[in-house]
Order: sequence, then structure tokens, then C-alpha cells
Amino acid sequence: MSRFSVRSAPPTALSVFVTVFVISLLSLGARPAWSQAATAPEFGRLPDSARIVLMPLDVELFSVGAGGVAEPQAQWTDQATKHLRDSVRRREASLGVTLHESDLSDDDAVALNHLHGTVATAIALHHYIAPYALPTKEKRLEWHIGADTARLRGASGADYALFLYIRDSYATAERKAAIVLAAMIGLAMPGGIQTGYASLVDLRSGDIVWFNRLLRGTGDLREAEPAEESISALLDKFPR
Repeated sequence: MSRFSVRSAPPTALSVFVTVFVISLLSLGARPAWSQAATAPEFGRLPDSARIVLMPLDVELFSVGAGGVAEPQAQWTDQATKHLRDSVRRREASLGVTLHESDLSDDDAVALNHLHGTVATAIALHHYIAPYALPTKEKRLEWHIGADTARLRGASGADYALFLYIRDSYATAERKAAIVLAAMIGLAMPGGIQTGYASLVDLRSGDIVWFNRLLRGTGDLREAEPAEESISALLDKFPR
């Protein structure tokens, strides 16, 4: 059993693709949404001496059939994870940081990633979409993933952790045909969806001090160059 508690269930494909994407597009008038970074109050930039641990990337790719059901695709996920990880490593110099490896067990890393994914999905909904804003926060980035991060700090000696959560989906030929048929009768059906969250977490408190989201209907993480572009967007305005 993992040492890290998961206080709520991990976000599902349905919650990510429907709750966040569809509501976001409605609130934006169907305009494409790209990356949008936010910083916690009273946090300016990382200290030069800060040690940062890179959490295992939380990535999953799906195919979307004619009926809109998202099915996980393990081979695509493996391809995308490699491309995205390579891209993050190539960006270390331009970010001005050294990202250290996590020494957590697989179970502990999965538990923390699930917890982060749940909180990040809530941030994407309540911080960025005006009708769902929480009045008590007054648009401040005041979110945390719990005190369990102190264990990660003790195990790694790091001050901060960088979490990356990415989901992408691709329409099958049947889905594309359904989209065309729907358009002929005046109905709009979504195709592929790319959703990404990047969080910088203070391991002393568990607070998310910097957050960025990526939300759009374009891009292909199965290829190296588009994956590079997605990482560039996710790490845009990194607080260095």
C-alpha cells in the first residue's frame, strides 16, 4: 500500500474531456484555449539555490470512437511519454534549472500524481472559468496537494517538485465521419482534445506556487516535434 493518501478518486477521461474541455469552450465562445500561467500570491520566482525534483510524467493518450467513447491506447502513451520527457530534459538549460529524479516507489509516485491530477483539474475548472470561480479565493491561486509532500522532500532533499499531467485524444476514422455527418445537419461534435497541467509545488507546505494549463483541439503527442511544442507551451512563463 502506498504511503501517500489519495483523498479523492483520480480524474477520469470523462471528467477531463467533458467537464473541463466542453465547459471551457462554452465559456470562451468556442475559441481555442492555449496556455495560461498563474502564480500564487507572494510567490515571485524560484530562488537560485532551489532544488527541484521532476515527478514521473502523468501521461495518457486515447482514441475516440464514433460514439465519443475515449479508449486508452498504451502504445501511443509510451511514445508520447518518451517524447515529452526528452523535451523536458532538453529545456532544462533554457529554464535555468536542474531537474532531479524522484526516488519514490512506483506506487507512491502514482498516488501523488493522482492527487495532483485531481487538484489540477479542479484548478482548471474553478480558477480559469468565471462561472465556476470560488468566491472565497477571489481568483487567487491558493491550492495545495497536501502535507504528504513533506515525505517527498525528505526522500529527495528537494525544495520543489514539478508535476506534469497530460491527456490527449485522437478521433478515429469513424469519429471523423460522424463529425462530418453531424456538421451537415448543423451539429458540432468535438474531435481530439489535448489537455495539460504543469504545477510547481512547494514541498514544505504542499502549496502549488505556479500553475499552467494547456487546452486545445490540436497537436499530436505521438510525434516528437508537436510534443516539443506542447512542453514549450506548458512551461511558458516558468518562474525562473
